[in-house]
Amino acid sequence: MQVFILGGTGSIGTAIVAELVKRSHKALGLSRSENSDQKLQSLGATPLRGDLAEPVVWAETALSCDAIIQVAATFEDNMGDVDATAMSGLMRAAERRSEKRRLIYTGGCWLYGETGDGVATECWPFNPLPSFAWMVAHAQMLLESHHFSTAVVHPAMVYHTGDGGVFRRYLSAAKAGQPIEIWGSAATRWPLIERSDLARIYCDLAERPELVGHFNAVAEEGVAVGEIASAISDAYGLPHEVTVRRDEDVIAEYGAWAKGPMLDQQMSGQKVKTALGWGPVFADYRCSDVIRKVEK
Repeated sequence: MQVFILGGTGSIGTAIVAELVKRSHKALGLSRSENSDQKLQSLGATPLRGDLAEPVVWAETALSCDAIIQVAATFEDNMGDVDATAMSGLMRAAERRSEKRRLIYTGGCWLYGETGDGVATECWPFNPLPSFAWMVAHAQMLLESHHFSTAVVHPAMVYHTGDGGVFRRYLSAAKAGQPIEIWGSAATRWPLIERSDLARIYCDLAERPELVGHFNAVAEEGVAVGEIASAISDAYGLPHEVTVRRDEDVIAEYGAWAKGPMLDQQMSGQKVKTALGWGPVFADYRCSDVIRKVEK
């Protein structure tokens, strides 16, 4: 199978490319620079030079593949507009073709908003942060398109080796021997998934074009951030000392997106498990290589 990936050099995208290559699929990735070319090639993918905001350059190539995976985001103020340009351009190009293409689009757990003691399934109503509301509209547009067989993946909070992913700030503090800074409340819960487990869901769905709709990608329904901080402190032999910052102070410093990590959320991954027969390798974040004891 030949798969075109948008965002193949990003945190999640690199894991997806690696998994595609592991499965002997041919991966093509959009690339904006020589460094990105080299990164894709090192993973075993073929780069195509272009820009997400200029789909006229890459849309036909994408549509010549068996599946398209969209995990690209600029994370700038215009990221919704860029995504709209990319997906609209892809749809216009698809109108000139008779065959339907498999498309995997990316949403996210923050689209559900606060769940509290509830557990969000794919039937949970969306209540997105304003900065990410465009994802809901774009996902619906693609799901309604007759030119694509679309699955929308909603990743939980993603952790991984290297910089730690969502654990990055906590790990950086622990490595420096400093108290871990928690935003909002230590009782806030995060649904979690390890990056390679997430990549397997994307690739499984790419191989199953008959599966359409929304799919939550989650291994642990909801873990309190205070528990995560304690586990990291234990791993580094540190006392359980945390600094809790108020919501408004964090948002004032980092911007509106910072509300995301402060959402108290629980999310179910049962649909993916049933539909794909998927199960996480890392069912407990404490068993991963991300949190490891300091060598004495």
